Amino acid sequence: MDVNLLSKSFKVRRLNKRDIDMIYDLSCENKIFYQYHPPFVTKESIEEDFDALPPNKSYQDKYYLGFFDGDILIAIIDLILSYPTKEIAFIGLFMTNIEYQNKGIGSNIIRDVCSYLKEIGYKRVRLGVDKGNPQSYHFWIKNNFETILENDYILMEIEL
Repeated sequence: MDVNLLSKSFKVRRLNKRDIDMIYDLSCENKIFYQYHPPFVTKESIEEDFDALPPNKSYQDKYYLGFFDGDILIAIIDLILSYPTKEIAFIGLFMTNIEYQNKGIGSNIIRDVCSYLKEIGYKRVRLGVDKGNPQSYHFWIKNNFETILENDYILMEIEL
């Protein structure tokens, strides 16, 4: 996958442990997310996210990415390819900088990501939303994701 093709508007690159402070600053401002997805973010939890993988997946399939406007981190996404099946890409986390929320920027990023994933052969994108989180749930509904299962989380998916 060429991460540069995931956005038509922003520079995209893999994030690494040198970016933890920047990721932390973006994450801390998203208080609603952590209200429904405790515990609140720490630099240690971000470092753990770099290594977190679903069962039977390798780091080759994991893309922890940042979307940048110049030097400003606009959004982060944790994307796992071919999970849980070969034709599905899984978004483990998507979060936008609060300064850029409610302007259509997050939706544009998701639209570009989904478009590129379709180009490279994926059929669906799946993710989980914390139950009760109205901000996250409405964002994904607005972006044409549909609920496919509801238990501890709301499992949502879009057909590409």
